[in-house]
Amino acid sequence: MASQSTKLAISPRTPEGSRSTRRLRRSGRVPGVLYGGDGQPVAFSVDARELRSALAAQGAVLDVVDGDSATPAVLQSAQYHPVRGETMHVDLLRVNLDVAIHAVVALELLGVDQAPGVKEGGTLEHITRELNIEALPTAIPESLTCDVSMMQINDTITLADVPVPTDITLLDDPQETVVATLSPPRLESEDDEIESETELVGETAGEDAPTADASSGDSD
Repeated sequence: MASQSTKLAISPRTPEGSRSTRRLRRSGRVPGVLYGGDGQPVAFSVDARELRSALAAQGAVLDVVDGDSATPAVLQSAQYHPVRGETMHVDLLRVNLDVAIHAVVALELLGVDQAPGVKEGGTLEHITRELNIEALPTAIPESLTCDVSMMQINDTITLADVPVPTDITLLDDPQETVVATLSPPRLESEDDEIESETELVGETAGEDAPTADASSGDSD
């Protein structure tokens, strides 16, 4: 489904160093930069809750509102707190709604538990989780999906098997990009069996070995 435009109100700010940035974050706002297009970079701050809500849909086009003007933009990058996961900084890129742009979208697998190979004990591995695409900003989907419910053991699915809307161009190689594989059930290898037997023999030998008599020696 194509992205819907979401309004995001920002307030221009003057970068004043890390101490000022920490105060800004403690007040519930996130620093950021809006750049690209024909305009100059603009440093701003935005309410953390409003930003979280606006970015809930991956690839969403944002109407970045600054006073009386609104500029279409997309999230270019974000920095997150390594422990709390809070957004620490965002870079927004101005876009022309009539010009296709590059974007990265998630690739989700459907029907994993229904795959015959999985039911037989096979291991399904999700190899490619993100795709590089080109599309108009308003046509960028939250994610693309691939149905793997018919996969058998030893099957491999490539990007060529993923249905893609006609208004989206894949930038990854459809034939060479592996999406998922389904391997046979993993059996205990002969090496593992030999190692287990060796450990068992060692334990048995230890139990049968004579123990030294701590009281041995010259008796009175």
